[in-house]
Amino acid sequence: MGGNGKHRWRISFHRSNSSANQPPKEFICPISGSLMSDPVIVASGQTFERRSVQVCRQFGYAPELPDGTRPDFSNLIPNMAIKTTILNWCDHNHADRPQPPDLPSVEKNVRLLMEESKVDAGIRVSERELLKGVAERPPVMFSHANTELGRGRVDHFYSSSSEESVVVASAAGSPYTPLPFATRPSFSTNSNATIDSTPEEEELMMKLSSSVIVEQEEAVISLRKLTRTKEELRVSLCTPRLLTALRSLIDSRYSTVQVNAVASLVNLSLEKPNKVKIVRSGFVPPLVDVLKSGSSESQEHAAGALFSLALEEDNKMAIGVLGALPPLMHALIRSESERTRHDAALALYHLTLVESNRVKLVKLNSVPTLLALSKAPGSAGRVLLILCNLAICGEGRSAMLDANAVECLVGMLRRDELDSESTRENCVAALYALSHGSMRFRGLAREAKAVEVLSEIEKRGSERAREKAKRLLMIMRGGGGGRREDGGMDWEGVLDSGTGVGLGGTRYRVGPGRSLHAANSTTF
Repeated sequence: MGGNGKHRWRISFHRSNSSANQPPKEFICPISGSLMSDPVIVASGQTFERRSVQVCRQFGYAPELPDGTRPDFSNLIPNMAIKTTILNWCDHNHADRPQPPDLPSVEKNVRLLMEESKVDAGIRVSERELLKGVAERPPVMFSHANTELGRGRVDHFYSSSSEESVVVASAAGSPYTPLPFATRPSFSTNSNATIDSTPEEEELMMKLSSSVIVEQEEAVISLRKLTRTKEELRVSLCTPRLLTALRSLIDSRYSTVQVNAVASLVNLSLEKPNKVKIVRSGFVPPLVDVLKSGSSESQEHAAGALFSLALEEDNKMAIGVLGALPPLMHALIRSESERTRHDAALALYHLTLVESNRVKLVKLNSVPTLLALSKAPGSAGRVLLILCNLAICGEGRSAMLDANAVECLVGMLRRDELDSESTRENCVAALYALSHGSMRFRGLAREAKAVEVLSEIEKRGSERAREKAKRLLMIMRGGGGGRREDGGMDWEGVLDSGTGVGLGGTRYRVGPGRSLHAANSTTF
């Protein structure tokens, strides 16, 4: 929720005059204005102090977010990752660990926010009444220009069975870059005011909100077609009103309604400004439910939606906390649909770029399963990407070494079972990640007779594979390949200046016609 350059809540936070020990903004509860002692993630994906949420529930109030939506306080999940990070920050900076805010001060803050909301609304109504009362001037029309994206672009439609090209956002982009919420202003009005909306939205809203199943089916089929063929409508249609109506239809027991509702959500999620908005509107829990119990086609679209949403840095932790990892793993293992398995794997890869999700996936006892899947024909490329991420953290390294990952990976390289050069690079990168911070690696690698395999790669592999193989051989021979000549740690080599170990700046192709680091551009 916070971070340099992100959208800010309209609340004044108390800050110390010393900027050196100023806590990061994501550690601050937007309601209490203090360090969170018991942070929880709510159903719509934001993090608050637990007591602040309890008071808001008691008053029946939800503060307005910068994008015009309001958080969903219906479900609370402890955010252990951010809590641990806050405590570590306090210890490192010799600051007092946060204590739960006292109830009266939280109640006071919430009442002030409620009063402020009423005052703001009153000013807007008064201004409209004053304008309407100027009889000698022509009527004033209030309208907003529709956001139009990609004028002049050719519309592309790729069916669910076709090969799609995925275009990625630059890995060098800062995760703190503010999202360009380029939608038209969305606001609430009283019953006498006119809601500014497009004709398409009004027509869809009438049917989406209908209790007649046939009209719901017509609405979601129409929405799916509009968002598939008219890219410029994806941002303008992604309003709080439409998202609220669409969310309820994802839970529908009618297959046609559910399938087309989830497919429409995938299309809306393709535009970067919509990704955070969709997660904050509470779509992750229903998508998780679809992955668990929906039809095969619905599960296919749900995996694609989670993959698309996981590309956004601000969504990764929330999606993991809201329970998406177990059903994504199950889809990767059990789904009969190749597309579902493919998108589940890429969703898991992007989610495990975050430390908290790596730890969660390891605790699901996923490592032995992933190692087994890496031996299956056609699965090695995407599964090795996830294993590379898990090998970065201590828990993942230990689990992989315990599961005999060294022998497994060396055996794959020896038998030349890998289907592409990039997959071979990932296999070597996984071994390289396992070698860091582990006293066991050298012995296990010798047992697996890794020297001869790595020597062959050093001679004939790709440039990146040769580089990793050379460093691994130095470690095997006692040369400490993870250190510079001056004895310091070669952190650039360890992290490989990329989002995953061994990936670096190389853009690997995963499956026919798809790019790993790309924004999901598949329409349904």
